[in-house]
Amino acid sequence: MADDGVLVKCMIVEDDSEVARAIARRLGADGVEVEVSAEAKPVLARLDAGLADWDVVILDVGLPDANGVDVLLRFRDVGALSSVVMLTGDRSAATAATCMRAGAFYYLTKPFEAFELSSMVRSAANHSRLRRELASVKQAMAVPDLLVGTSAAMRKLRAAVDRLAEQDVQILIQGESGTGKEIVARALHERGPRRERPFVALNCGAIPESLIDSELFGHAKGAFTGATHDRPGVFVEADGGTLFLDEVGDMPLAVQARLLRVLQEGDVRPVGGSGVRRVDVRVIAASHVELETAVAEQRFRQDLFYRLNVVTLIVPPLREREGDLPLLAAHFLRKHGGASPPTLAPEALDAMAAYAWPGNVRELENAILHAIALGHGDVIGPESLPAVVARRPTQRRATSEGSREVIDLDVPLTEAKRRAAADFEKRYLVRVMEHAKGSVSEAARLSGLDRTNFRRLLQRHALDPASFKQP
Repeated sequence: MADDGVLVKCMIVEDDSEVARAIARRLGADGVEVEVSAEAKPVLARLDAGLADWDVVILDVGLPDANGVDVLLRFRDVGALSSVVMLTGDRSAATAATCMRAGAFYYLTKPFEAFELSSMVRSAANHSRLRRELASVKQAMAVPDLLVGTSAAMRKLRAAVDRLAEQDVQILIQGESGTGKEIVARALHERGPRRERPFVALNCGAIPESLIDSELFGHAKGAFTGATHDRPGVFVEADGGTLFLDEVGDMPLAVQARLLRVLQEGDVRPVGGSGVRRVDVRVIAASHVELETAVAEQRFRQDLFYRLNVVTLIVPPLREREGDLPLLAAHFLRKHGGASPPTLAPEALDAMAAYAWPGNVRELENAILHAIALGHGDVIGPESLPAVVARRPTQRRATSEGSREVIDLDVPLTEAKRRAAADFEKRYLVRVMEHAKGSVSEAARLSGLDRTNFRRLLQRHALDPASFKQP
């Protein structure tokens, strides 16, 4: 145990069985949870799989299958947070210096006293815990990247993330491409009880259909051509933590059925494998397509939709985040601008404010990177922005004949159609709510929609039913 009663996990890597047993007895008497390995190979396998969750590793310098210093360097290179105490029979200063330079917490020379071992392990465990806490703080500081903003939409989203982070429920995140759905998922993970376990993200739309089973559930060696070794799959990689399934709406129907079974039963069977593994994973899914529409069109399983959609979070597009663009631009300038980041000229900011940002925050960040790369001096002018952003919107606008409708020719047809549909949808909702005098049930009936879906449309367009009530 650590000084405050927290369980300490220790791996002993020692090929001398008598020495290993003596260390295990001593630490066991101190309340330490001990594992023992006579070789480096299984330890390195756990390390490479991201499963090295020990607080302390006691590592012999001389192992039958590896050099202990090389194993130590692997711990350092992968960023493992375990504290490594080296064991050696060599009392020379050169050996000690080599171990410390390679990242050892400390080293013990054989033979050593029992009290010396206990004290060292206790200190090393406390050091590991401090490193984990520091890593957690750094991750938490990095989380708000795309949650920057003071708009009403972002304040509402942050409040929802704070409420839901501690609740271990399935969450569906919906929003257009580039709005930052993965960042929201990371925020939910980092602020919740699983924060010290893995966060694993998988873009379901970027993986060929022939490989998605293997990516999700793993495969056994020889399961198919090219399967030269066992692979755990993302469910096993995320065990104890969070699995973020991005663009889940692009998943083939056959794979959806297998995913549903894993969510219901908590058991994963690798492709070509005969056994199953129990996993404990919080699944957060995201989609840029309307899954309700996909269900209606039989492109997405209704039972899987209900399983994933316990709570829905909507990430607003940048065009609906009034006042957030300057804050986001300043954030990305600090993030990518080096020690002395440049600023934006007023003309550049005006051009950015006039642009529609169909690619949302991701497109904004890319535009800032473009401007930093091409900019000169401490101030970025509009000439350094991408051409599509810097172009004055008044240069390419057309008015349809016989109508006062203004068409922005800088916007692609698909985006123009989407905006027109969204504008019509909002105007329709306003009219039907006015006609129903603020009654959601009556407005839903008039619209031919069920009450739940009608409410979601109101939320999407930030329409408050109470504002339509008539005295």
